[in-house]
Amino acid sequence: MTPAPLRIAVLVPCYNEEAAVASVVTDFRTALPSAEIYVYDNNSRDRTATVAREAGAIVRGERRQGKGHVVRRMFADVDADVYVLVDGDATYDAPSAPRMIDKLLDEHLDMVVGLRIDQSQAAYRLGHRTGNRMLTGFLAWTFGRDFQDILSGYRVFSRRFVKSLPVLSDGFEIETELAVHALELSLPVAEVETPYYARPEGSFSKLNTWRDGFRILGTMLRLYRAEKPLRFFSAIGILLAVMSILLSIPVAITFIETGLVPRLPTAVLSMGLMIMALLSVSSGLVLDTVTRGRREMKILAYLSQPALKRN
Repeated sequence: MTPAPLRIAVLVPCYNEEAAVASVVTDFRTALPSAEIYVYDNNSRDRTATVAREAGAIVRGERRQGKGHVVRRMFADVDADVYVLVDGDATYDAPSAPRMIDKLLDEHLDMVVGLRIDQSQAAYRLGHRTGNRMLTGFLAWTFGRDFQDILSGYRVFSRRFVKSLPVLSDGFEIETELAVHALELSLPVAEVETPYYARPEGSFSKLNTWRDGFRILGTMLRLYRAEKPLRFFSAIGILLAVMSILLSIPVAITFIETGLVPRLPTAVLSMGLMIMALLSVSSGLVLDTVTRGRREMKILAYLSQPALKRN
């Protein structure tokens, strides 16, 4: 029997991308002729959906606002063997997609990230570049050094990855969640350098450097608390214990010298802080067991999907 060809789906989340979406659809149709191109419109106020449909894409919608909601819907609805996720702003290089897919298949990977190489100063603003480096460094320190560009919106996934990921993010934090999922399950991943272009005229970025940067940082902290609770709560416990000890030293010295405890409120506060420290470490131990069970369930969901093979 002749094996069935690989089903490739190009997923394009869009919000007010009338000026760029036709170019994205056309370029990926040329680069991946056999792929199905899905454009998910996220309450655009312009003609994004109409332009994408005229360009030949399969157009669907997601009413809940935010990229995370759109990606969750796309991953749930679309059935394929290989998924290409790309923003609808025409900043990513469509001809790089076959190379990224080849790497995914040849090296039996689960995710390939497009490492952005900006082609002009306008393509990658200094604030975004600096924020990306800071967040990437924080992720490397927290979860491991597998990525140089965690915020890239250009990625290729295996079916195993997509169908084992419980997307929880609402907005642009989704890229961080994708990276942490791969790191926590020790999935095989790689990065491929790809050109990164400036937006076409008439297209505007929806990113806010400070607001979205703080949201992404908050997401990383929440994921750290959820995925590594023993470290997180132990750090809090150690901090509380150190504060308790520092407060108790003058109380203990006075007691040794006079046999009295004149600073009763300080002694009570010190004792309370030490109790809280012990409770924090205990909570970390309990939650670490729960997290291990959750991680095992994710791995089982991952293994329940067939491995990707090149035909």
